[in-house]
Amino acid sequence: MAVLLRLSVLCGAQGGRALLFRPPLVRPACVSAFLQDRPTPGWCGTQHIHLSPSRHAGSKAASLHWTGERVVSVLLLGLMPAAYLNPCSAVDYSLAAVLTLHSHWGLGQIVTDYVHGDMLEKAAKAGLLALSALTFAGLCYFNYHDVGICRAVAMLWKL
Repeated sequence: MAVLLRLSVLCGAQGGRALLFRPPLVRPACVSAFLQDRPTPGWCGTQHIHLSPSRHAGSKAASLHWTGERVVSVLLLGLMPAAYLNPCSAVDYSLAAVLTLHSHWGLGQIVTDYVHGDMLEKAAKAGLLALSALTFAGLCYFNYHDVGICRAVAMLWKL
């Protein structure tokens, strides 16, 4: 978890005694961003960490996306025992869809967090969409023309 550590004791004029007797203030970044620290005397400067883009603040779509991610995670938890107990084509195709969607959303968050610049971000998201489409098509091809995901994992466990 990201934390904001205020080292005002190092900026003050009290020296080593302040370092030993005055504990620094440690807060989670989301609380610090919410409180919007104001400069205080003896403070070297402030830095605000914004955890999510402001264009999505208060958006119903973000809430629905979060709920959808949780539903997909619960579906994955339910599909794992179903794949073991009843390996069939319906479970194979369900796994293909849910695994692809789960990985697409996860990698999409990585792109959002670490790729900066409009053009580069658009290119990365287009590449991610192509990768997800190829993944889903490959899993469906494997399910149709080969043994399927459930039986392939069972064969790997037998090794």
